[in-house]
Amino acid sequence: MSFEEDDHVVLHDEHSEFDGETGTITQTMESMFGDVTYTISFEDGQEAGVPEDALEAADVDDDEDEE
Repeated sequence: MSFEEDDHVVLHDEHSEFDGETGTITQTMESMFGDVTYTISFEDGQEAGVPEDALEAADVDDDEDEE
């Protein structure tokens, strides 16, 4: 599954301080070999160069703001 900018994702990387957190993709980058990496923005910072296999689509409830 590929992701687009503004998609909400969960990061799964035990070496990252953002492991298990939900963030928003702010940039996609494709290498000359065709590999895509992502920059994800979190509430407390960002993580760059994240491979697609370390991401999972997040279930975001659009009604959260109405509570």
